[in-house]
Amino acid sequence: MFSEAELTYLKSQYLARLGTVSSKGQPTVDAVGFEFDGARFYVGGRNLPGTRKYKNVAAGNHKVSIIIDDLESVQPWQPRQIKVHGLAEIVERDGQ
Repeated sequence: MFSEAELTYLKSQYLARLGTVSSKGQPTVDAVGFEFDGARFYVGGRNLPGTRKYKNVAAGNHKVSIIIDDLESVQPWQPRQIKVHGLAEIVERDGQ
C-alpha cells in the first residue's frame, strides 16, 4: 500500500486534515491528530462524539479523505503529501 519512504513520512507526522460530509451533503475539513497502524488511520481527540467529523460518520456518511502534508522546503518550494480516500467507521480503541 505505502512505500518504505511513505511509511517513514507517516511515522514522522502528527497532524492531518480529515474531510467528511454532513447529512446535507456539505463537505468539511478538520485538522486532526492521527495514528497509523500500517493498515488503518485512527483519528481521536477530546469530546470526539461532539465533533462534526464524528457526527458526520455516525450519521452514515462514511466517505472520507485524509491528507497528511507538510513543506519539505520553501526555497525551492517542495510540498509533500499523502492523500487517502476511503470509508470511515467509528471504533473504540486506546490511543488518541
